[in-house]
Amino acid sequence: MTTPPVFDDAFRQKLTDLLAWRRDVRHFQAGRAVPADLIARLLEMAALAPSVGNSQPWRFVLVEDPARRQKVIANFEAANAEALGDYRGEQARLYAGLKLAGLRDAPVHLAVFCDEATGQGHGLGRRTMPEMLDYSAVMAVYGFWLTARAAGVGVGWVSILDPERIARDLDIMEPDWRLVAYLCVGWPAEETDTPELEKRGWEHRRGVGTQIIRR
Repeated sequence: MTTPPVFDDAFRQKLTDLLAWRRDVRHFQAGRAVPADLIARLLEMAALAPSVGNSQPWRFVLVEDPARRQKVIANFEAANAEALGDYRGEQARLYAGLKLAGLRDAPVHLAVFCDEATGQGHGLGRRTMPEMLDYSAVMAVYGFWLTARAAGVGVGWVSILDPERIARDLDIMEPDWRLVAYLCVGWPAEETDTPELEKRGWEHRRGVGTQIIRR
């Protein structure tokens, strides 16, 4: 029998610090590469995530080709321009001033797909909630994110994209692969425990007390 590790008070405090300092990074140190073996290690840690029925539906695509990255940037810029049109007045002014992606500076681009046709897990736990496959892939993203932060690496999650266009531009031929996340990965240009959207006056974090309902 394997002896379980002991997570003491010092570890728990460090874990709290990790969660508090995990940020959505948009500003990266341009030109500073992330070692390939470190990325491989982070992906190994991501694959330790829980998944419904042990289906492990996540599929990682490292986007290294400059031409493909440029298509992703064009995709973002088009989607961002459309999103700006949804806002008026002061919100439009604030939105236009936000840096919402670090696609040009991040040395690593990582697309995460969910294989919604996977046979692994034999469908366990998905009959009434098939979206659990997507949630499982998100758990892998969060595991990658936290492990990256612990290694000093920043991660930014880009959601202002046309996912079907991303799949085409990356030549993802599998029709049942659904884009879950497009991540920018690199060394942060600055360190902070305050969300950038809060610093920029877009939105503030609410206390957990406002998010708990008792029945």
